[in-house]
Amino acid sequence: MTKGYIHSLESFGSVDGPGVRYVIFVAGCPMRCQYCHNPDTWKMNTGKEMTADELIEKALRYRSYWGSEGGITVSGGEPLMQLDFLLELFKKAKEQGIHTTIDTSGNPFTKREPFFSKFNELLKYTDLIMLDIKHIDNAQHLKLTGQPNTNILEMAEYLSEIDKPVWIRHVLVPGRTDDDEYLHKLDAFIRTLTNIEKVEVLPYHNLGEYKWDELGYDYQLKGIEAPTKERIENAKKILHID
Repeated sequence: MTKGYIHSLESFGSVDGPGVRYVIFVAGCPMRCQYCHNPDTWKMNTGKEMTADELIEKALRYRSYWGSEGGITVSGGEPLMQLDFLLELFKKAKEQGIHTTIDTSGNPFTKREPFFSKFNELLKYTDLIMLDIKHIDNAQHLKLTGQPNTNILEMAEYLSEIDKPVWIRHVLVPGRTDDDEYLHKLDAFIRTLTNIEKVEVLPYHNLGEYKWDELGYDYQLKGIEAPTKERIENAKKILHID
């Protein structure tokens, strides 16, 4: 039986997929996003070890609140770092008829083995992927997150090829990700995909800055304010969000 490293749990997630969600935040992430509000999830093999059965049992206590759309979302951290555990969890969830969603940056994606076969197996039990595209430009993505975006965009294209439902999310950070040129490029990329059910703009906030300070990390976005209403609306217009 595979155990997962769990950072925290949220009983009534309302922004983590369709309906009301039971959200499982796993520990471990290879990205170092400058605006990350959960830097305490970065380290691998930390948090509480839990089995899939334990998590399903906890989640089912809230099933009456899910309605027809809700279910379980696994976020993080980076869920795809714990692929074996995620597969076991989602298999058990589907046995219970639970809607399953992965909230991922796509960073671990590769078509190399053994990842690719396991990923495809996982997709059989996954109803929705929420894919965070941090930056459409590879150089800027590297600067923003410490990692390239080439395999992330490859994952988006692959999910389109196999027609797996996807929601695209993009965090709007003034001076980092809100440049019109890059937003138009992101829109052009999204328009090449045929499986996108929803595109969301998430306005930057600095609510996680205190965690960086507590952990002794240097918060690189000090002094950057949340985007203005005008810039948010501008991004939504460019990305064709109603």
